[in-house]
Amino acid sequence: MGRETWGSRIGFILAAAGSAIGLGNVWKFPYKAGESGGAAFVLVYLLCIAFVGLSIMIAEIIMGRSTQLDMVGGFRKLSPGSPWFLAGALGIASGFVILSYYSVVGGWTLAYICKAAAFRFAAFHDPAEAGASFERFTAHPVLPVACHALFMALCMYIVARGVRGGIERWNNILMPALFLLLLALLVRGLTLPGAGEGLAFFLRPDFSKFHWGRTTLVALGHAFFSLSLGMGAMFTYGSYLSPDVNVPRASFYIVLLDTAISMLAGVAIFTAVFAMGLRPDAGPGLVFHTLPVVFTLMPGGYVFGVVFFVLLALAALTSAISLLEVVCAYFVDERRWPRRTAVLRMGTLILLLGVPAALSFGPLAGAKIFFGRTFFDFEDVLSSNYMLPFGGLLLSIFVGWVWGADRAVEACRIGNPRFRSARLWAFAIRYLAPLAVAAIILHQLEILPRVGALLAGGG
Repeated sequence: MGRETWGSRIGFILAAAGSAIGLGNVWKFPYKAGESGGAAFVLVYLLCIAFVGLSIMIAEIIMGRSTQLDMVGGFRKLSPGSPWFLAGALGIASGFVILSYYSVVGGWTLAYICKAAAFRFAAFHDPAEAGASFERFTAHPVLPVACHALFMALCMYIVARGVRGGIERWNNILMPALFLLLLALLVRGLTLPGAGEGLAFFLRPDFSKFHWGRTTLVALGHAFFSLSLGMGAMFTYGSYLSPDVNVPRASFYIVLLDTAISMLAGVAIFTAVFAMGLRPDAGPGLVFHTLPVVFTLMPGGYVFGVVFFVLLALAALTSAISLLEVVCAYFVDERRWPRRTAVLRMGTLILLLGVPAALSFGPLAGAKIFFGRTFFDFEDVLSSNYMLPFGGLLLSIFVGWVWGADRAVEACRIGNPRFRSARLWAFAIRYLAPLAVAAIILHQLEILPRVGALLAGGG
């Protein structure tokens, strides 16, 4: 039986965009922008997307298409007999670890759909009450685990049905639904009295909060993680591509969709928050602490509360599907497991690994055995701060210098003979991308801040 392929180009673009579009677009990007100078942050973010994010995405997809294999097999094919296959193994391990706690948050979104539908938000009159309710839910010894299991079951069901019948088919439904729901929230937010203040907060530059070094690194880091780079998702999805697809153009559309969703979410959220007279600086707690109160106070808030958390669940699900596919593709390609066997075994292992993460806010909240962190926090920091950046750094070095930028450009020309920006992309993947990702790693290791402090102190 031959390797599966996407049924259409738009199917691939929607699936890859679904992988990139996740919880970070709907809640993380808006509050990061608000904390870092509004439109000034957005401008820097867009530049980082264009020169770093897009270049690595093209590299990852073109490697997948050129090899028609999972990450480990792909690196082995392009550099046989070398240890570079370990870079592919790192990507697969990243997908495994990330999904084990990402599905816990996905489970929270399912629970909040039920809360919104059951009129539970009506009891919240301020963010403190909503926050206390959220903490009671996450501290429960059973409910978070059950929601986590339900979310994983949905992922497993979709991935088990294959590339065309599962991933592509469901993304063709989920992605338009996500966009329409977000559009409905955007229109409602813009029509609320006082929405203009929220729009200004998100889109008007505030240079008092803007710091070129720190803000640029925050924007660069978020651009990298928002596009699902370094975890093998784009590599794996690219391996199901046919030769006639224009990879640079498809990558541009994926980046465009991801960025558009982030911007629309920012406008939808902050217009509603300001219109209801609430504080926009709730940070990560914005979704579960502040927005339930917004929906309580908003005219028609019951409907829009349900819509918002359905939107959040869809965003989480489209990303989770790609993470599970990364892990399963390895066992299908390298170990020759049947797809359904790979999904059942790996999905169950990920589900079990996620149980301690789901209990990290309740029964296991005091079990800080991983460098003083709970299981959930440790997995988050390990994957986001170290595994993904190192994976992206290794991939950009491999494409730029080991496989070679010239060979990669020729691979890009298949399906895109002209590739007018070939020289710019080759420069970006050889120099800009590795240096930018290295800066993220040094920043996460707190090396750059220390060097900056030494320089500022004159040595």
